Amino acid sequence: MRSGLTAIGTDSYDASAFNGKNDETYTARTIQERGTELSGALSGVRVLDLTRVIAGPAAAQMLGDLGAEVIKIERPGEGDDGRRVGHVYVGGRREGRDVQSNYFVAFNRNKRGITVDFTKPGGWEILRSLAEKSDVLIENYKTGVLARYGLDYESLRKVNPALVYCSVTGYGQTGPYRERPGFDPVFQAQCGLMSVTGVPDGEPGSGPVKVGISIIDWMTGLNAAVAVLAALRERDAVSGQGQHIDLSLLECGIAAMSHAAQQFLMDGTSPVRMGIAGPGGAPIGILECADGQLFISVSSDAQFKRLCDVLGCPQLASDARFLTNPLRVDNRGALLPLLSGRAKSWNAQALLEALIGASVSAGMYNNVEGMFADPQVSARGVAVPLQHPQMPGLKVVANPLRLSRTPPAYDLAPPGLGEHTDTVLASVLGYGPEQIHRLREEGAI
Repeated sequence: MRSGLTAIGTDSYDASAFNGKNDETYTARTIQERGTELSGALSGVRVLDLTRVIAGPAAAQMLGDLGAEVIKIERPGEGDDGRRVGHVYVGGRREGRDVQSNYFVAFNRNKRGITVDFTKPGGWEILRSLAEKSDVLIENYKTGVLARYGLDYESLRKVNPALVYCSVTGYGQTGPYRERPGFDPVFQAQCGLMSVTGVPDGEPGSGPVKVGISIIDWMTGLNAAVAVLAALRERDAVSGQGQHIDLSLLECGIAAMSHAAQQFLMDGTSPVRMGIAGPGGAPIGILECADGQLFISVSSDAQFKRLCDVLGCPQLASDARFLTNPLRVDNRGALLPLLSGRAKSWNAQALLEALIGASVSAGMYNNVEGMFADPQVSARGVAVPLQHPQMPGLKVVANPLRLSRTPPAYDLAPPGLGEHTDTVLASVLGYGPEQIHRLREEGAI
């Protein structure tokens, strides 16, 4: 186990070649300064991030936000596939050596980036040496790939028994599907999520629906971070030993099915699509107002009575069809239109305030722009400024963890491709300029 952070000096960001020859540079605080000034919860922990796209990078970023020193490993000349996946690009550049899409920016802050080709002897030696000096390694290669190069857990534990090694794959390290590739939409279909998402069968527009974001990737990233923290806690408090974490997107998707999956395990029936209402209560859904839409979620009889009072239709609360939540669930098709008919005479904001005042669960129906404009979101500082040399004024989505003494930090913009290669090799591994030059000539970095 390492006892503290290594001073690395000041990194320079070259906006074109990242070799220190361009006058356009960006100076970041050293990792040592960060640990001293911010006292991040994970200060002193070094993480090797050998992952791409979303799930693995999200896990490593979570650790970096909390103070860990994260070194992101990318392929020379190509980099993380996530650089080119998305709709918006830093500086509007969709091509070139250092492309950064909204996907890449979303999951790669607070990391130093180096390029290594571990199929070359020099590159293999770099990763082996970095693993020897690290606390955590996160990788999302297909099962068996890194073992070919002696970079699997069993090989690396011999040089660093304290290493926590997290493998993120589609299906896990065992089972008949272990070597299959897969991406988030495949697992949304396979874990049953699509079967309970969307318009109910038999209604117009029914059929399987993908969640609008890569939700299983995100859930897997969170689970990976939790597993790493648990392994670090056990290592530091109990055994002094690292361990291997075997995490699959499929199983994270199944876990996210939670009460829907539990339903089948209890009574043998598969849940069906219920639309936005869901199976738990009624009325749940959209109220159409004069100038916008509200979403309500009401299940208790007392809340339903208060809702009816606000809308001026107290007779609905005593209607035999709607007396209890189970009855309202059975008759939800008739109930919501009656409530929306009353809501159309209201402005959305006025009705929202009236409902909140009556302790009825309700909120505005927002698109993403509306979400960021929400006063509560603004007050909580959910859009965080992050200095980026190619995109002045950049903001990123805040880490939702609010720690009173060691809050998440937002120090480093997502790295340029190979931005920190020289400084990491020099400061962490002690490589000199000639050795680094020779590795570059060999194509190892």
